Amino acid sequence: MRRTPRPEDPCAGPPHPGNLPHELNRFLGRDAELAALRGIVESARLVTVTGIGGVGKSRFAAHAAAGTPRELCRDGVWRVELAAVRQPELVEYTLAETLGLTDHTARPSRQVLLDHLAERRLVLVLDGFEHLIDACASLVRDLLRTAPGLRVIAVGRRPLALDGERLFPLTPLAAADAAELLADRTAALLPDFALHDGNRADVLEVCRRLDCLPLAVELAAGRLRALSPAQLLERLDDRFRLLTGGGRDVLPRHQTLRTTIGWSHELCTAQERLLWARLSVFSGSFDLEAAEYICSGDGLHADAVLDVLHELLAQSVVFREDSSTGVRYRMLDTVRAYGAEWLDGIADTARMRRRHRDWYMGLATWCELDWFSPRQGEVAARIDAELPNLRAALEFCLTEPGETHLGQHLAGTLWFYWAGCGRLAEGRHWLRRSVELDAENPEGDEQYGASRLKVLWVLGYVAILQGDTVPALAALQECRDEAERTGNETALAYAVHRTGCLALVTDDMPRAEQLLRDALARYREIGELNSNVLMGQVELAMAAAFQGEMAQAVALCEDVRQVCEDHGERWTRAYALYVLAYAHWSGGELARARQLLGECLAIDHEFNDLLGTVLAVELLALVTAAEGDASEAAVLQGAAARIWLSVGLPLFGSAYYNVPHELCERRAREALGDARFAELARVGEQLGHDEVVARALGSDARARSATVPRPARAPAPETRKPAASPTANGGETTG
Repeated sequence: MRRTPRPEDPCAGPPHPGNLPHELNRFLGRDAELAALRGIVESARLVTVTGIGGVGKSRFAAHAAAGTPRELCRDGVWRVELAAVRQPELVEYTLAETLGLTDHTARPSRQVLLDHLAERRLVLVLDGFEHLIDACASLVRDLLRTAPGLRVIAVGRRPLALDGERLFPLTPLAAADAAELLADRTAALLPDFALHDGNRADVLEVCRRLDCLPLAVELAAGRLRALSPAQLLERLDDRFRLLTGGGRDVLPRHQTLRTTIGWSHELCTAQERLLWARLSVFSGSFDLEAAEYICSGDGLHADAVLDVLHELLAQSVVFREDSSTGVRYRMLDTVRAYGAEWLDGIADTARMRRRHRDWYMGLATWCELDWFSPRQGEVAARIDAELPNLRAALEFCLTEPGETHLGQHLAGTLWFYWAGCGRLAEGRHWLRRSVELDAENPEGDEQYGASRLKVLWVLGYVAILQGDTVPALAALQECRDEAERTGNETALAYAVHRTGCLALVTDDMPRAEQLLRDALARYREIGELNSNVLMGQVELAMAAAFQGEMAQAVALCEDVRQVCEDHGERWTRAYALYVLAYAHWSGGELARARQLLGECLAIDHEFNDLLGTVLAVELLALVTAAEGDASEAAVLQGAAARIWLSVGLPLFGSAYYNVPHELCERRAREALGDARFAELARVGEQLGHDEVVARALGSDARARSATVPRPARAPAPETRKPAASPTANGGETTG
């Protein structure tokens, strides 16, 4: 019954750029339907695959999309999974995250998406949108109007109801295909299993009684490890009589699917049913440690969770995923919803959601501490994987009476992720919500007050990074005033520090230096040492460099680099390398500046730190021009201009930060002429982020002169009034 994938099969691997996964088992049947859907996609820009739960809509749509002609999707096929998204306002963030799109400006997220997709040709597979129908319909309508090269395959239980939408109702499998599916999945568990004359009639009858729904068939296959097809058929008859659910107005196939899942539930042991119900509290995927903590107790010992989970895996109730963070598990949404109903039925939902919240609060706290360590990359990947669960924990805190302070604590604890892993827009969403809610602060309760103070300085930090100075100043001033009133020295140090950041990027160097020195002294007094503290020292070094105090800037950053090496910290180290490269460029040591920028850029790119990347590219362009390669400098400047569109105001609108850019452009234009410079800059503007970094790092191999005549000092800009802009402290990254 087995076959190898045909070379033209999409299941042999995704043929386009994008995020469609390689299929781990065979896609069976539906050849005519696949051809029909692909034909519709070529002629229509929006097609919605509809059908009942369990009919196989998601995999069918992804498989069909993988066969889209290349000329229609040169920029890829991207699957956007919305089942775990619970709030309509997060749909746009989820789409941006799927596309790898990072924008740190204060622009509306929808406008960012519209700008990004306007000139691209790609296919979006929008999966599991039915609980977000209004938000998704509005977004798809705007995207299709703005991006003529976009095609959307929507997957859900009902249409989007938009003009131009083509519907593709997906029916159950043909009986022969369903039987082949059942045999194939059973053979994966029992290698000797095959269809033959002795069991074919029973297998076909099982499939027919399950309405040939792929989900139902796959659940049934798990039971053939212990039962013959005839025994399965006999027990299935019993379950249909006992577990037919829903009212008279419920579609028969909905009843059939519910019966199938209910039958599988009935065949579980008491512990398996209990774990199934408790696992429904997760959003998205989860790992074993989380399941053992959250789901154990009251009838299920922690040591037994693994064995019970193994049985649920065997029955296809839970599926395993291999990820960069290790083995994870996931429940199909329909199966999860069934478990959630049982959890409600035993009146245990609130308790389980609190245990879920407690686990992810602990995870965030551990990751915040571990961010200042050699495991920064692992921390970023772990939070990426857990983001749906962290969202669920935040939502619980911010909607449950009496839990707001815990939501504030969680949102503030994740500062390193919002600022360090390119999630500024979403981070600000949670931070703002938690601040706007009542603090619920009992008189004299320091726990509640500390949570609010932390979320205030983090909100101020994120707003600065987005270039939104008015709310940033308001949040930081409130934090500072309340910290002084209550004697919270830690919050006060952070408020002073972030106010210094704002002065730095608005060109008030004396005030920036005063505030940053004050903050660093406060950190020393309270014994604080982490990435924030070191970034404050880097910012102070930048202020010194801008004022011509290069020796002081170098000393500060060499100290930061040593501390970072001692602790294995790399994210802040990249910014120290940037300032050191700035100082070496100023001293005419171009080879050393290039080497430092190469190290800086490699780290920034690893962390997807878009701000660090574009600052390094800007300075590298100047070094390249100084070495005599005006053409490459023009390309790099064009590439930087493209990146700034996703970061914010170019060079923060700062006269100081703009000096290298202006000097580079002037030299390149003098060498090339305006027309040739513009032509080469356009070449750079067409490069993607990966291409820019690869080009910049690859240029290290070119022979260049080691030094040029040293200027007396870096050109000093004229001072200006402070302008709203993101900060240069390195807190901004992409995701």
